[in-house]
Amino acid sequence: MLRHRYEKKESIMSEKKKLVVIGYGGMGGGFHCTHAQKSDVVSLAGIYDIDPEKRAKAEANGIKAYPTLEAVLEDRSVDLVTVAVPNDCHKDIVIRALEAGKNVICEKPVALNSEELEEMIAASDRTGKLFTVHQNRRWDTDMLRIKALYNKGELGQVVSIESRIHGSRGIPGDWRKQKAHGGGMVLDWGVHLIDQALQIVPEKITSVYARLDYITTKEVDDGCHIVIGFENGVYYTVEVGTCNFISLPRFYMRGSVGTAIIRNWDMPMEVTVRKTGTEKDATPIKAESGLTKTMAPRDADTTYSYEVPMPPSDVHDFYRNFCRAIDGKEKQLITHDQMRRVMKVMELSFESDRLGQVIKTEL
Repeated sequence: MLRHRYEKKESIMSEKKKLVVIGYGGMGGGFHCTHAQKSDVVSLAGIYDIDPEKRAKAEANGIKAYPTLEAVLEDRSVDLVTVAVPNDCHKDIVIRALEAGKNVICEKPVALNSEELEEMIAASDRTGKLFTVHQNRRWDTDMLRIKALYNKGELGQVVSIESRIHGSRGIPGDWRKQKAHGGGMVLDWGVHLIDQALQIVPEKITSVYARLDYITTKEVDDGCHIVIGFENGVYYTVEVGTCNFISLPRFYMRGSVGTAIIRNWDMPMEVTVRKTGTEKDATPIKAESGLTKTMAPRDADTTYSYEVPMPPSDVHDFYRNFCRAIDGKEKQLITHDQMRRVMKVMELSFESDRLGQVIKTEL
């Protein structure tokens, strides 16, 4: 009898969770609905969007469209909702969903500031429902390779890591250009790269320095250059640009005995490391109008190089983890404290740019 009850319980817990996506735009319709339809842990129960044309589009695609947000929240069969609406609407919808008994995934940035985030976390604590943010870039293979090499220690003492996303098309012509809706590149792409930085270097943050760009628009930042200082001496550069017609490498990591580079999204990681016990004096080379020994390149006798191909990665693991966390089988991968740190770094970045100075911190 006990075995039968246990097997029945496991069967119930393994059933797909019913998901409703709130917001049928680029991420809601283009990403979350598409992934839900292929998922082994959630089933797409429907969507809601404030725009009737988007609701009609969803129905034309064979997806149920709830007529109102209240209809979603009153549907007791719905286990979780994913909130994919403009950034300024996150807090109110997340709190209402939690109070209606739904587990909640919120698109990034989770909130506009720390005060909003704390209200959302308090609602999660109060209701006992799970709440997380969709930081899907933790599953990017470029980030995973850099993180693995950093942990391996093969480059010696890592001095600096540079992470860049460059494009040349400006900000999309929608709410992302509007300050009132939480637009700008710090909150759009910067949040991803900051989250990756804090996953790669799990040390206390001691400083933040930032300069923001206002090249194609004056209302919100269309690019950012952020330098995060860590207690172990690593300086981590986060750079987002939307007016870059030639892109710098996606990742560049420099250590005391080696260097790694990933030139673009879908390219292998190139690693060069100094061989031990092979140091010899350099031969000066001609460099433009003079000679230099300091900058003379190394030869194959003193270094070895190799490439690291793209490892397997499945972004569906985000939903798998969250559903297992709902069932009490796993801990939530993206925690409230992690959300707090990312939010604080973004706030310090805005403060640093406003004051034009390095902000010291213990974060």
